[in-house]
Amino acid sequence: MDDVKRQQILDLLVTSYNMEIETIANYIVNSEHLDGVRAQHIKQSLADDVAEELGHAQLLAKRIKTLDGNIPGSQSLSWTQTSLQPPADTLDVLSVIKGVVEAEKGAVDQYQKLIIAAGDDDPVTADLCTTIKADEEEHHRLFKGFLTDAQRWT
Repeated sequence: MDDVKRQQILDLLVTSYNMEIETIANYIVNSEHLDGVRAQHIKQSLADDVAEELGHAQLLAKRIKTLDGNIPGSQSLSWTQTSLQPPADTLDVLSVIKGVVEAEKGAVDQYQKLIIAAGDDDPVTADLCTTIKADEEEHHRLFKGFLTDAQRWT
């Protein structure tokens, strides 16, 4: 693969890595921050997802290194998940669920970009991102179900 293509793929991998790290931070805070009976299942789901998202980040970091890229440290990351910030009202489970749905949809879209960019030039990255995308699609579907249920509460 030529250097331009490799750099394009690395840029997308770094973006995905950044998204995973940010998601981990936000899932941790929201898994502890929410209160109330309705929050318990959401908190547990978020806490359980942290390990899977961490695994994604580790796989992405390894792939970035394999492609001779630079894995960003914390000061090189940027935070953009405004919808996943812990709500002021600790009983506002609905806003957290909406934030998760948005973040997971963003992840699915990002991995699709990577799959297309890698294509036949980098089948290893394409395969890795296909697997991670499947995980993100499952998270997205799960939280869309939570969203439908939560909207019935109001």
